[in-house]
Amino acid sequence: MAVEPILWKGDRLDLLDQRALPDRVEYLSCRSAAEVAQAIKDMVVRGAPAIGCAAAFGVVLSAGSSESYEMLSRSRPTAVNLFWALERMRKARDLEAEARAIFEEDLAANRALSRHGAELIPAGARVLTYCNTGALATSGHGTALGVLRTAFANEKRISVIACETRPYLQGARLTAWECVQEGIPCTLIADNMAGFLMSRGEVDAVIVGADRIAANGDVANKIGTYTLAVLARRHRLPFYVAAPLSTFDPAIAGGTAIPIEERPAAEVTGYRGLRWAPEGVAVRNPAFDVTPAELLTAIVCEKGVLREPFGAGIARLRAA
Repeated sequence: MAVEPILWKGDRLDLLDQRALPDRVEYLSCRSAAEVAQAIKDMVVRGAPAIGCAAAFGVVLSAGSSESYEMLSRSRPTAVNLFWALERMRKARDLEAEARAIFEEDLAANRALSRHGAELIPAGARVLTYCNTGALATSGHGTALGVLRTAFANEKRISVIACETRPYLQGARLTAWECVQEGIPCTLIADNMAGFLMSRGEVDAVIVGADRIAANGDVANKIGTYTLAVLARRHRLPFYVAAPLSTFDPAIAGGTAIPIEERPAAEVTGYRGLRWAPEGVAVRNPAFDVTPAELLTAIVCEKGVLREPFGAGIARLRAA
C-alpha cells in the first residue's frame, strides 16, 4: 500500500503520526495499551476503523489486562468500531491472532465496499468528500476515499473535491495528501464553498464515511456532514455513506442516542500554536454530527449497497 498507517511489529505498534502530515511522514511507537489510548486521544491515529484496529493491538501489548480495556474504551466515545474491536478481543483466546484478524478483515472489507461503491460513481464524476476516509482512517485502502480510489483505478476519470474539514483540517492535510500521493486529481476547498459549487453544477455526487450507523440508518460522522447532506438534497445530488459492517451499531435505535464527543476548545480558537480567537470567548467543539437516514441516497458496505428503508436492510445484512 502507498499509505500504511498501522504497522504491527510484534513487540510494538508503529502508528503513522497524522498530526505531522502533510509536512512530515513519521511514526510513533507504542509499547503499551496506555500509549495506544493516548495516541487515539491525541489524534495520532484517527478514523473509526483505524481506531478499532489500533485498540486491538493495544490490548495485545498489555496482554489483555482489564486495565487495558478500560483505558482504551475511554479514549474516544463516538466511533463504535473501538468498542466492537475491544469486545472481540475480550472473547479471543489468542490475542495477537485476533488483532491481526481484525486488521486483515478491515482491509478486506474496505476493498470489497470500494468495489461496490465504485459502481455508483459515473465516469468523469466530480465527487465531493469530507474529512479523511482513506487508508489513513482504516487498516488500508479506505472507505469513502477507498471508493474513489477504486473508481480512479478502474479508469473512470473521476476527480475529487476535498473539503478542508474544520476545525482539525483532516481534508486539507490528509485527504489531499493521499490523493497527491496516488495521482488522483483533487481540488481542495474551504468547507463553506461546497454549497456554491453545488449551485453552479460543479459537483456530481457526495460521498462520506461514518463513525457510527444506528439501526435505522442515521449516521454519525465528522461535524459538518449533516450540512453537506442538506445541501446535497437541496441540489438533488446523490449522497452516499461508505462504511464497513463494524461501524453499524444495532444496539442504538436512532441517531439521537449516539454519544457525541466534545473536543478541546483550542482546536477551534487556533491551530498549531497560532491563536486567532480572543481569550475568554466561549467555544463549542462537537467532533461529530448526525445525519438522518432520510437524507441518504445509499449506504455502501462490504456486503453491498443499501437503500431505503435502511432499517430493514441493515437488519437483513447483519442477520446474513
